[in-house]
Amino acid sequence: MSLPADSQIFACDINEEYTAIAWRYWQQAGLAKIYLRLAPALESLDQLLVIGQVGTFDFAFIDASYEERCLQLIRSGGLIAINNVLWSGRVANFQIQNHSTQAIRSINQKLHDDKRITLSIFLISD
Repeated sequence: MSLPADSQIFACDINEEYTAIAWRYWQQAGLAKIYLRLAPALESLDQLLVIGQVGTFDFAFIDASYEERCLQLIRSGGLIAINNVLWSGRVANFQIQNHSTQAIRSINQKLHDDKRITLSIFLISD
């Protein structure tokens, strides 16, 4: 993995079964810089804030509503990637009003209105 010598990856998840599979692949690939915390993400992110990690992260990838914690942890100029912001096009179809779609619309609007950040949508797959 192409990371500076003093860098590390912090991963948090709640599923022991899936992370055990990931851990095997990380070890096979020689990725010793990955630290996994099995706990709810908000708990893990709050713990990072408590121990003084404010503004120390270069990158965050999130797949749920953790944007405010990540905004506190990310350094100025850092990058936060958020999964499923288009929700396979459902966010643009206002006939779809289920909870998940409305939640993603809400996060998108909140981020759009947040003056601390610059937004860009980069489509890989959705």
